[in-house]
Formats: sequence, structure tokens, C-alpha cells
Amino acid sequence: MDDNTTVNRSVGYDEFALLHENAGEAGLAFDSDSPPTVERMWVPDTPSGNEVSAIRWGVGPPQLVLLHGGAQNAHTWDSMALALDLPLVAIDLPGHGHSAWRPDQDYRPQAMSDDIAHAIDALAPDATTLLGMSLGGLTALATLAARTDLAERLVLVDITPGVDQDKAAPIIAFVDGPEEFESFEAILERTLAFNPSRSRSSLARGVRHNAYQRPDGIWSWRYDRPTEARLGDLQNRHANLWDALSDLEHPVLLVQGGLSGVVDDEDIAEVQRRRPDAHVVVVEEAGHSIQGDRPVVLAELVGAFHG
Repeated sequence: MDDNTTVNRSVGYDEFALLHENAGEAGLAFDSDSPPTVERMWVPDTPSGNEVSAIRWGVGPPQLVLLHGGAQNAHTWDSMALALDLPLVAIDLPGHGHSAWRPDQDYRPQAMSDDIAHAIDALAPDATTLLGMSLGGLTALATLAARTDLAERLVLVDITPGVDQDKAAPIIAFVDGPEEFESFEAILERTLAFNPSRSRSSLARGVRHNAYQRPDGIWSWRYDRPTEARLGDLQNRHANLWDALSDLEHPVLLVQGGLSGVVDDEDIAEVQRRRPDAHVVVVEEAGHSIQGDRPVVLAELVGAFHG
């Protein structure tokens, strides 16, 4: 581990206090007398000059690196990390969670890849599997394309470079909603409305990790929201990542949510055309956030692919 990382800085609340709830909902054993080893870390002095934060799980050199989707944070992997029971690092993308917001609001995968590579070098230099969901998946692809030495295999969770505004419409509708809420209940109710298949308790945990209460009592999201002009056209913005996928020599696993519309049949066909060796698995009864809907199933798939 790089000596420049910072460990156990306070984030203002006990962010690991409810892991027993994650375990209970996922049907996993949890020993409160011997809880999992997990800690918050920071990596300063990234190429962009902005600090990146992460959660490290387990003892020993991390074997996997996990990147969350847009408008999420590293805690989205909590249940899956408990199920995997392997040393790993879950990184907060720039502008998300406890990572610094970028002054230029540039959260394109290619723009974030240098900072992510720097964080991996610092926190998980021996990791062999790089996994990303949604925006995190495209960022993982861009990062590995630029630094092929960072991992030996790639997992894409419900994402391909074929994502566009129509496929991502439900996600965009949620993110484009209010930035401020008068109470925790108000922000939770809106989250519930967009995630009807998830339990209230799981979403309450998610909101607690993804929002904060300001001194004036107002609740606001932790993530930075780029303007529409900076967001641009998704399909054109990610088009060159198809070539990155073609050129990548690493084994690839694509996990699709059976209830999600973000990855469609044309996307699967394009993946298989460009990478005939890619493994494609559909997780039934899972939406876009497979790690939230079916964390144990995803953990089993990733564990088998990781080897």
C-alpha cells in the first residue's frame, strides 16, 4: 500500500454500523463479536489534483477493485463484499461519495481514468480483477485500456459502450430530480418511488451513505451533478470505448440485469462480435443495480470468474 494513503479519517457518522442489516437481508451470516475488517481510506495527489476516497475490505493485499455507477458510491457494494469475503477495494468515483468534486465537472470515463489508475496503484497494486457497474464499468474499461497492467480481467455490470439517453432514461430522470430535500424522509420517499423492488430499509441505508444533512437542516446528495451541456450525448461520448473493448486482451465478463433496459440485445450482439470470448450472464429478477437486487448471485458469478 502506498504511504500517501490516509486511513480512518472521520466521515461524520459510523458508516459501517449497519453492515449486519446488509448481511441479514442477503441471508449471510454475521458475527457482531467479530465484524469484517473494513476501513475508509483516501488517496491524495492524484493526477487531477483531487483526492479520491475508497473503502478497503478484508486483510491482505486487495484482490479486486470495484467501481460504482453514476450517482452512487462505494457502499453500493457492501452486501456483495460481505458475500465475496475476499480482500478488495471499493472506490468512490471522483465527484461521488467522499471523493473530491472536480472543478471542471468532467466525469467522463476517460477523464476519470488517470485518477482511478492512481488510486489502484496506491490501494490495490496486486489486484487481478477490475469490476465496474454502469458509469463505473465504462470507467473500468477506459482505465484498463490505458493501463493494461492494472488487472488481469474485467467485469462489466449491466453496461456497454452502447448506452444512450433512451436506455438510461430512468436513471437520468432520477438524477435530474431535486438536489435539496427538507427531510431524510423526503429524500427517501423519492428514492423509493424510483426503486419499487427494493426494501425500504436497504434504500434507507443507501440514502444515508449517499446524502448528507447540511447545517441548515436541508438534505442534499453527496454526488456532483454535471450540467446537461457537460453531460452531452451519451452514445457519442462513449462510442470510442467499443474499440477499447475490441483491443483489450483481458478476459471479460458482462453481467446483465434481466429487468434492466440499459443493456439490450443489440449491445450483447456487439459485445460478442467484438469479443467472441466474452462471458455473458443474465441475472434474472435484477434491475440495473444487480449488486443491490441480487448481491449474492453477483458475488458468486464474480468469485467464479476471479478464480
